[in-house]
Amino acid sequence: MLSSTRRRQILDRLTTDGYVEAKEFARELGVDTSTIRRDLEALERDGQIQRTHGGARPVPGVTSDLPYSAKRNTRLQEKSAIARVAATLVADGDTVILDSGSTTYEVAVALSRREHLTVITNDLRIAEYIAGLQRFRLLVAGGELLGSVYTLAGDRTVEFLRDYAADWAFLGADAVDLAAGITNTNTLEVPVKRAMIATARATAVVVDSSKFGHRALARVAGLDEIHTVITDHGLDEDAAKPFGDHLIRADAAKPPQSKPRPTIAAASSLAASRGKPARDSAEPEQ
Repeated sequence: MLSSTRRRQILDRLTTDGYVEAKEFARELGVDTSTIRRDLEALERDGQIQRTHGGARPVPGVTSDLPYSAKRNTRLQEKSAIARVAATLVADGDTVILDSGSTTYEVAVALSRREHLTVITNDLRIAEYIAGLQRFRLLVAGGELLGSVYTLAGDRTVEFLRDYAADWAFLGADAVDLAAGITNTNTLEVPVKRAMIATARATAVVVDSSKFGHRALARVAGLDEIHTVITDHGLDEDAAKPFGDHLIRADAAKPPQSKPRPTIAAASSLAASRGKPARDSAEPEQ
């Protein structure tokens, strides 16, 4: 078994149980306890776990890379509202990149009403959903499977993305912070996310409000590299205001306006505009 696979399983176990006992886990995997201890040492160096006597526990205050099964039904109403707003940015005929994650899965669902889309994704759950629609052109990135999150990542994924051009990329994130920007727990996904940003003409980060004010392990991008961030109304006005026009808040109680906002041309100007008040998704166009 590859060390990356073992370490992913360690993180998954910490998510579900809150503790990993080195000897017991080594016995489950059929490896030496010293092998698991080396894995724990490597994860601790990366800041992903906290070592204890005989095992490990999650690092207090650090965002965990949750398995897909744990994310899928968490804050679903908020994610659906975010996705409906995200879908208004896309025009029929666009090429769209969908990053892996439960919020981007909801974006895929919201995009099902569009016509003649080309969808590029590294998420097997999203790929299965889009394939089932039998209406869109679907391109699935290659790479190594990160099993708990149904994500394809690695050098081949990055190389695949570099061969294409897209109108919009919709990225998930583990944390959003005004100073730190967009950050992620899993370092293997970072080069893939950066390739998505480089491939698309405009990038939107779709994250629920619980992700704000935190920093995960690895930096993905600064806010000046992102055209817009879409979140929900759980982020209050005072917290939203410093993000300026980078930020759109989706109101689950109100349907988003049907006119796409912003267009790609308008989105490009958002990267340079900071300090203006954040606008709600229900606010009418001027």
